[in-house]
Amino acid sequence: MDDTVGQAPESPNQSESPRDSARKAPANPGVYLWRDAQGTCIYVGKARSLKDRLASYFTGRRDAKTRHLVEKAASLEWIRTDDEYEALLLENNLIKRLGPRYNINLKDGKTYPSIRITNEEFPRVFRTRTIVDDGSRYFGPYPSADVIDRYLELIRRLFPLRRCARMRKRDTPCMYYHIGRCSAPCAGKISKEDYAEQVERVAALLSGNNDALTSAIRADMDKAAAALEFEKAASLRDTLSAIEAFKGDTVAQDFGSGDRDYLAWAADGSLVTFVVFQTRSGKLVGRDLFRERSYGTEAEAAAEFLAAYYTKDRLPPPELFAMDPAGLELAADYLKRTLGSDFALLAPSERRHLASMAMAAMNAREDLARRRREAGDLEALESLRAALSLDSLPELIHGFDIAQLSGKHTVASLVAFRNGAAEKKSYRIFKIRSLDGAIDDFGAMREAVARHFTHIANDEAEAPDLLLIDGGRGQVNAAKEVLDALGLDDLPVVGLAKENEELWPHGAKKPVVMDKDAPGLRLVVAVRDEAHRFATAMNQKLRGKAVGFAVLEGVKGVGPAKAKKLMDHFGSLGAVAEAEPAYLASTAGISAEAAAAIKDAAAGAAVPEPRALTRASQPG
Repeated sequence: MDDTVGQAPESPNQSESPRDSARKAPANPGVYLWRDAQGTCIYVGKARSLKDRLASYFTGRRDAKTRHLVEKAASLEWIRTDDEYEALLLENNLIKRLGPRYNINLKDGKTYPSIRITNEEFPRVFRTRTIVDDGSRYFGPYPSADVIDRYLELIRRLFPLRRCARMRKRDTPCMYYHIGRCSAPCAGKISKEDYAEQVERVAALLSGNNDALTSAIRADMDKAAAALEFEKAASLRDTLSAIEAFKGDTVAQDFGSGDRDYLAWAADGSLVTFVVFQTRSGKLVGRDLFRERSYGTEAEAAAEFLAAYYTKDRLPPPELFAMDPAGLELAADYLKRTLGSDFALLAPSERRHLASMAMAAMNAREDLARRRREAGDLEALESLRAALSLDSLPELIHGFDIAQLSGKHTVASLVAFRNGAAEKKSYRIFKIRSLDGAIDDFGAMREAVARHFTHIANDEAEAPDLLLIDGGRGQVNAAKEVLDALGLDDLPVVGLAKENEELWPHGAKKPVVMDKDAPGLRLVVAVRDEAHRFATAMNQKLRGKAVGFAVLEGVKGVGPAKAKKLMDHFGSLGAVAEAEPAYLASTAGISAEAAAAIKDAAAGAAVPEPRALTRASQPG
């Protein structure tokens, strides 16, 4: 075929399965190509030994993304090379030419915000993701939304520039002028020269030139004090204090001198996010983020990214720190040869480099979690549907759990996951009323399921596609009895037994055991753990309130009604202990003496945290 850049691939019999083809692969270095039923190349990989690498696709424990790739492939080809480096060159050429859907294809995740000072008579300062070549000044991009928001808040507080997008002449200034957040150039409250001076001070702050900025402000403060303008001097003093406090409170790292990049990534199944922090002359000047899908190993994905990210237009800096350099040496050698760039591939060891890498890795993890929330977890839904033989994707999953301690304050939690992401607006808590202090997890499950699904049976709420119970067959049967009675007998019910993370569909004689790395298992474990967390938190809250009632009712002049009023208002004894007596008195309608006694009693009450909560038992 002509799509292999001048080198003829070895094509086993096209009627053979990829597994049979893989058995015939040689032990030489080379490149292999997976093709779909239409003959389109869907993945290109390289190997030190084609025989060993291709065999790994069909032997041993394979992760979900590997199984997915093999399922989509209809045929397999390979090209021998003299060594692994030549294989890397050929792999890169093929990926660039063919664009296989399961290889890394760099797509910038998003443009990160900068701060813009507009090129106007009275400039504005605001956040932007768009660079306009109109003479405006830009600062950033900033690697954290929190940092940019704090900069803008400080600027608005200390340097009240105009807020309106279009400035019109006004006779009287708007509200922002009266609250000190705008200097009202529209109403002639500030001269063009004084306004321009404030803008330059903002630019100095954003440039990190704090020494020059504070020197100028200190000179103004001394001048105002000498002229007996004490109010102005005090305001400038407060400005200095705010700038110094902000400088010490920012998350900027001490990168030291020199130019370097920090490469980190986070992977989950086929999803992988790469983050590159760029520091020049010791300052963080930018961050690149790329959202990818990769069906190779994590090391293969990182090497593929590294080889594609740096180009003649974007050369590597003298130092390149990688989260895990193992497996990247060949890609680094490729860059050095093809780009003529001499740089060191390093693992972070010093504290400042470890801190920078940790920040880059955190950014990658957060973006990966955001991708799951935005796009849904289709892989997990497909995996779960196949494992449980469901008729359709379980797009809406409801999960139940029971929490109690010695039969007291028994609650059931309901959590909802839509498309693989938590839907917290649909969470519910059921205080179990029917047990009278008895320890009966099955009975508690029946009550909670009956109360929730009665609404669903009456078309008052949306029915889930799958009901997940924390427990084994006993809990599943208890829930199923209720659903059948309500006419919801077609709703799939499955239990998740914690000991071996086994799935127990209703009516099954043996559990469904999914691979530990299966996306579907990851999803149901997340639902189960969230239901447990939610139930446990409410149980602890109720127990804390019960202790609080007893403590408060022990104070002379405080009965059950006033104790309830206080606990409902403050939520805990700790909050009661921290409140001012006068506020306690007005809240509960009690005397100052009783309020003081309540505060002392709450402060002295010991409310130990529970060691453990009883969860629903999980018989197999």
